[in-house]
Amino acid sequence: MRRRLGYAARGVAAAMFGIGIAEFLAAFLGASSSPVGAVARFAIDSAPVAVKESAIRWFGTGDKLVLVAGVILVLFALSVVAGLLCLRSRAGGSVLIAVLGIAGALAAASGTGAGPLDALPSLLAALLGAGVLRVLTRGPGPQAVGERTGVDRRVALGAFAIGAAGLAAGRLTGAPDRPVAGVLPRAADPAPPLPPGHRFAIPGLSPFRTANADFYRVDTDLTLPAIDPGEWALRIHGAVDKPVELSYRDLLARPLVERDMTLCCVSNEVGGPYVSTTRWLGVPLAALLRESGVRAGADQLLSISTDGMTIGTPTGLVLDGREAMLVVGMNGEPLPRKHGYPVRMIVPGLYGYASATKWLTELKLTSFAADRAYWVRRGYVAQGTAKTASRIDVPRPFAQLRPGPVTVAGIAWALHRGIEAVQVRVDGGPWMRAELTADAGPDLWRQWRWSWRADPGSHRLEVRAVDGSGRMQTGDRAEVFPSGSTGWHSVLVTVSE
Repeated sequence: MRRRLGYAARGVAAAMFGIGIAEFLAAFLGASSSPVGAVARFAIDSAPVAVKESAIRWFGTGDKLVLVAGVILVLFALSVVAGLLCLRSRAGGSVLIAVLGIAGALAAASGTGAGPLDALPSLLAALLGAGVLRVLTRGPGPQAVGERTGVDRRVALGAFAIGAAGLAAGRLTGAPDRPVAGVLPRAADPAPPLPPGHRFAIPGLSPFRTANADFYRVDTDLTLPAIDPGEWALRIHGAVDKPVELSYRDLLARPLVERDMTLCCVSNEVGGPYVSTTRWLGVPLAALLRESGVRAGADQLLSISTDGMTIGTPTGLVLDGREAMLVVGMNGEPLPRKHGYPVRMIVPGLYGYASATKWLTELKLTSFAADRAYWVRRGYVAQGTAKTASRIDVPRPFAQLRPGPVTVAGIAWALHRGIEAVQVRVDGGPWMRAELTADAGPDLWRQWRWSWRADPGSHRLEVRAVDGSGRMQTGDRAEVFPSGSTGWHSVLVTVSE
């Protein structure tokens, strides 16, 4: 048994050495060349929608960390197999390590926007891992317990340590969301003053404006893109009369507008956390498109990220007067890296998958018939209109309450339609009208509250909203896929003496 454990450990050490050196190299070549990242991205692109939604539901914004950890664990499990193969054939174990590296190279080279150079770190991992395993298992072959296998175990420990250090350095180099330096120009068109009474000060209630650190993040990037704004450029092309290319400086030189807007993800389940509100600073998108001259038939604005992500937005909705923007600032600061620095897109009224491209580099005028965006190819509806939703923030689910007056509070949103009313009921009883904060605009959520005289026992609280057009939020339950969840949010509480 000790001999088998020793060979298994040598397989792990060899794999760690190869992967670690390769990840360190990938930190300089770019995130798309990371062997671990390439395999994880392949898993994301290949996974069924149900798996993707389940990962978000179970792990939230930690889904990417869980995926990367899972990829590493699988690689090490296979490296154990490679080490054990060396009990019978040194060549067999080395071949398995090499095959793993070649698989990583193929995943890296086939990624969106990838090139041949992106395969280099994985190929290096294959060469180093296979070579080190042969060194660690050299000698006269399997021997008795306690005898050397042709190499001091300190060499294996050293290979593992070097690889672990390289892996840590490579993964951490591009990971932190460091604050972005620089000062943005003032808005030529500042956000209008918020009306008195636009928020309630209730402990546990979502604040009217979400802090940058708390703003939800859902995307497919395992490592945050590191983009130099001095080298960044935006292309507007396709079915336009005059293609345009703008630098970051060109964009900042244009008149900037400032607006408060709510953004929601299609992956948000009933009562879920993937909705936030902030103050955005950016350039009106409609003006840019009109300057380029949108041609007839171009019913889709296909936005493309630096990582190759594509998002399709109905062109007509960008041009219908809503505050569609190319965003450069967030809550008075330059756009954070995790939220799309240097430039992202926002179109009110749509889920993020149909409007909110991060790390934007291209805008292509095309048609829905000619081009299918990333999530549409995976079965989501093309238009992406956000549905009316409401949520109970206070009290929390399964809260233990005392009898008497209890404040029930939460938020409601119907993007680009606004909220007209919110209703609450207890245990399936009559719907009661809640008090709303002052209306700050149709592109923003509204907080609400209702005073409930709680009696002892277990109770179910439910909420529903009416949008600005007078349409009631549906109580029919629908899953996130393919067009967003529906249903009334509810919480169970216990009132005891």
